[in-house]
Amino acid sequence: MSVHPFYSFFPLIFLIHQLLKVTGSLCLSQASLGIKAGYTLDGVPTHRRGRKPDYPEETPEARGEHANSVEAGIKPPTLEEVNTTPLGFLKNHFGPWMTLMVCKTKRSKIEIEKKTKWWKLKKEECCEEFRQKLRQALGGQVVLPDDWETTAEVIRETGRKVLGVSSGRRKEDKETWWWNEEVQDSVQRKSLAKKKWDMDRTEENRQEYKELQRRVKREVSKAKQKAYDELYTRLDTREGEKDLYRLARQRDRDGKDVQQVRVIKDRDGRVLTSEECVQRRWKEYFEELMNEENEREKRVEGVNSVEQKVDKIRKDEVRKALKRMKSGKAVGPDDIPVEVWKCLGKAAVEFLTSLFNRVLESERMPEEWRRSVLVPIFKNKGDVQSCSNYRGIKLMSHTMKLWERVVEARLRKVVEICEQQYGFMPRKSTTDAIFALRILMEKYRDGQRELHCMFVDLEEACDRVPREELWYCMRKSGVAEKYVRVVQDMYERSRTVVRCAVGQTEEFKVEVGLHQGSALSPFLFAIVMDQLSEEVRQESSWTMMFADDIVICSESREQVEENLERWRFALERRGMKVSRSKTEYMCVNEREGSGTVSLQGEEVKKVQEFKYLGSTVQSNGECGKEVKKRVQAGWNGWRKVSGVLCDQKISARIKGKVYRTVVRAAMLYGLETVSLRKRQESELEVAELKMLRFSLGVTRLDRIRNEYIRGTAHVGRLGDKVREARLRWFGHVQRRKTSLWSLAT
Repeated sequence: MSVHPFYSFFPLIFLIHQLLKVTGSLCLSQASLGIKAGYTLDGVPTHRRGRKPDYPEETPEARGEHANSVEAGIKPPTLEEVNTTPLGFLKNHFGPWMTLMVCKTKRSKIEIEKKTKWWKLKKEECCEEFRQKLRQALGGQVVLPDDWETTAEVIRETGRKVLGVSSGRRKEDKETWWWNEEVQDSVQRKSLAKKKWDMDRTEENRQEYKELQRRVKREVSKAKQKAYDELYTRLDTREGEKDLYRLARQRDRDGKDVQQVRVIKDRDGRVLTSEECVQRRWKEYFEELMNEENEREKRVEGVNSVEQKVDKIRKDEVRKALKRMKSGKAVGPDDIPVEVWKCLGKAAVEFLTSLFNRVLESERMPEEWRRSVLVPIFKNKGDVQSCSNYRGIKLMSHTMKLWERVVEARLRKVVEICEQQYGFMPRKSTTDAIFALRILMEKYRDGQRELHCMFVDLEEACDRVPREELWYCMRKSGVAEKYVRVVQDMYERSRTVVRCAVGQTEEFKVEVGLHQGSALSPFLFAIVMDQLSEEVRQESSWTMMFADDIVICSESREQVEENLERWRFALERRGMKVSRSKTEYMCVNEREGSGTVSLQGEEVKKVQEFKYLGSTVQSNGECGKEVKKRVQAGWNGWRKVSGVLCDQKISARIKGKVYRTVVRAAMLYGLETVSLRKRQESELEVAELKMLRFSLGVTRLDRIRNEYIRGTAHVGRLGDKVREARLRWFGHVQRRKTSLWSLAT
């Protein structure tokens, strides 16, 4: 039993209520009082002596968020006794007093799936033991079985036996990485002494328990100190560099007030607190998102399929795909990470080559690969309790991703994507698109002419791609029918569950759109955009695309408005939808009375600056806003790793490396395409020196020169690094077969 401190103000609340002569019951909600989760207040009445509390017949909506409390299974407080006492200083007025019983309900424990400790395969001794045990499980055979189900089950079982499994508790529940056998033994003896004292309350047993309790505290302190000393020593070595970034992420998570959002809002904006309701809402949102198509015209004309013989998968293709796969990623539902195949080496390449050839021949992949786990990732903007502000990333089978990479490599050799597409293309990046746009804007600014830019955004682009359009675009691009059927099989009978803070939802089908988190999806989307924009691309003066981010440029407002309508018609007739709220218009070197642009009678938002691919471009051609954004991005990165940068036990050399790879990388992004003035360069360096002084624990009052600060942290001048990046970018442009200047002009 516990009473919330706010309840002490109830007499004053009722006194004010009576002074205002308001009749009826006073119904206070959980949200209005700011009571923490676990406490609710159903409704507390006001009444005179001898009158019972009155609860009018009200709907749950009229009682604020009381419906959510009942739905969550939280027990309302019990009103034990209510009475009134005459107030001596106010005539004919009575002050209430009450006895209130408030019950705090325990949060139900979430069952977390125990995971195999695959990360231990990074150690050579664990990897060798895993190979030996796997060979024994296969009866001494070196070659893996051809059957996927048998091989997968043997690998999972061997991994659990050799590497062990996690406890199933959340990481933030306990910090026991410093735990050792001495502490474990002392804690067990203390527990036995506590039980002994509970059974026999003698002074001797009490003293024994207190002594063991003090000993445990000393040993815990020594174990922590020893573990931290070893940690800082290891961080100063090449082997401990990866642990450094993991420590920075962990300390950043520990510094947050809320680790995970356990309550969300329904479609009407009401907060859901019940775990079942939260799970149901997540499923409802993503099931609707991934199974709803936009209106489109059905294609009447067909396209001839390319029937040709397809070569078998070679070992070198599998080896290249395996090399491109990154380690340390979250596993899919099959619980077999890519580290297993890297550990098994040659045997894994032979097995995967044989497996992929069978899948290619039969055009049917294992059923286990069709399942996935969808994890909502917050976009860091908007309401944190709104599902629409989360991006769903699918955790898929790593072996299926290997298969996708093999198929993708073959498709890239066949399909030729237009030069205007910069997204997920070889030897292209966001910097190419930013540079092409900036140099075009500078050219028109020098000529004192207007340049009209339309930044087009598509609503839920990857999630709303009609799959019939995908198959059509692949065939039209010249993809062999064999590969079309293989890709169709990847999307057939696909199912997923949502993993949220309160557990996993029920499974549901995914029948629309591309897989988020898939290795093949970016290139498939590029094929769709290339085919859908084939006609309108030829009529636009300048067009740049980075996946679904489109820039349409023209010399006149009328022309850019006409081109926008053509793009809208070409995309929306095939199931894609242009976002009216996120599509924006900007006029470079604008003169008076240039006007606005409309889309289907609706005026497009006109802006003076736009954040294109992370770089801010301004209508006047200046870069002052971009410099301020880079400074802000640097501080944001610094805060994320401040747990390491502000730790005085970590050497300055290690701090400098973290700063260069995290903070400075964010500050330098896109600056090779910007013409900086001396004042703007100085603004960047001032911000950098503030961060370095914070990290090293010195202030300007210490009168330490900037050169000494940079030398201690092994960090060069930021202005020199900007010039180095600009020269490096110049070499990249010179080596290109097609000049970006010619594309832009």
